[in-house]
Amino acid sequence: MKKLVLVLAAALLGMFMVTGSVYAQDKLAYVDLSRAFSEYNKTKDYDKKLTDKENSYVSERDKKVGEFNTLRDKFALLSDKDKEAKKGELESKAKALKDFVTQREEDLRKEQEEKMKEILQDIQDAVKSYSEKSGITFVFNDRVLVYQTKSMDITDNIIAILNKKR
Repeated sequence: MKKLVLVLAAALLGMFMVTGSVYAQDKLAYVDLSRAFSEYNKTKDYDKKLTDKENSYVSERDKKVGEFNTLRDKFALLSDKDKEAKKGELESKAKALKDFVTQREEDLRKEQEEKMKEILQDIQDAVKSYSEKSGITFVFNDRVLVYQTKSMDITDNIIAILNKKR
């Protein structure tokens, strides 16, 4: 009986030692995703393009609003009989302006979402590539960690990989 207990204890101890050595081989790291995202040159390039598109849209929208306001001001000066005749034109312009604004804002939002997904996929690919080459088993987002040491931060390496590709 004592031999059986001794053998079981030795087997259990051996199992813990093997399991411990497996876990000891795991390498952990973390990435500051917001920093990687903002320091990625592709993000900066896209931000500039998006700002240019937004400025173009605002300019075009302001022009259309000015045209609508001019038409509305002229409409206010018309006699009741003429107002009735031009009422459809004013309503049509108002609807066209509203549709324009809605469509452009939707287009900009969709483009922004697509680019964000693309950039996040680039970051994920860079993290995977770096981790595989470095033997890192787990990479965490820094926002979910309560405590981390700077020695486990691979953000600079990821940013370098991302910006080298461009």
